[in-house]
Amino acid sequence: QVQLVESGGGLVQAGGSLRLSCAASGRTFNNVMGWFRQAPGKEREFVAAITWSGATTHYADPVKGRFTISRDNAKNTVFLQMNSLKPEDTAVYYCAVDRSYRVIHTTSTNYDYWGQGTQVTVSS
Repeated sequence: QVQLVESGGGLVQAGGSLRLSCAASGRTFNNVMGWFRQAPGKEREFVAAITWSGATTHYADPVKGRFTISRDNAKNTVFLQMNSLKPEDTAVYYCAVDRSYRVIHTTSTNYDYWGQGTQVTVSS
């Protein structure tokens, strides 16, 4: 049974940093993996994604230059380093597995497996 478990969320002041982790179990993923987030009353939105090799990454405009996605394939884990956090980054963050092995998608319908989410709250 495939499971994705996120961790690392919490409460942080504006300007601070957090590092999210997503550990996958049940199978080894060679797929593109991504992070999405959903704020209260808003649609789930793409944050970042990375190919299996790590050679290609893609970020949503609001997080470019502040967030970094990476992965450790030996541990079947993907990370999201979030720096210079802003109150508008407050959301539940989800990791997900794309059906694709090479092409990065930014729409959630392309992702088959999802974690349960981890709350990130940035205070002003």
